[in-house]
Amino acid sequence: MNNPQWIIDLFASIDAMDTSKFVSFMTEDAVFTFGNAPASQGKKAIFDGVDGFFKSIASIKHHDLQTIGTGDYIVVRGNSTYTRHSGSVMTVGFCNVFEMENNLIKNYRIYIDLSQLYAE
Repeated sequence: MNNPQWIIDLFASIDAMDTSKFVSFMTEDAVFTFGNAPASQGKKAIFDGVDGFFKSIASIKHHDLQTIGTGDYIVVRGNSTYTRHSGSVMTVGFCNVFEMENNLIKNYRIYIDLSQLYAE
């Protein structure tokens, strides 16, 4: 499956660190789980957590995206490159699983190991 335009737009919002645009892809009661962090529920909680994360890094860039899925379940895998405030860079693989409802993300899970992101 090619990457649908909404997937391209979603990852563009993340790479732009545009938190408002990012949460616009989710239902009001969405659940967001990032790595091994506790899940956030609802757009406000997701906004606060993601906005804090964006402020903790200098930039992020997603690449090599591959999308697969049927019906209400979509999986996107790829690589993400993080630039720390120190200027150092780290690239890791990720896998996102989306449970959809009415063309919005109801459950957003990111499987990633960021254990080295803040280890400098």
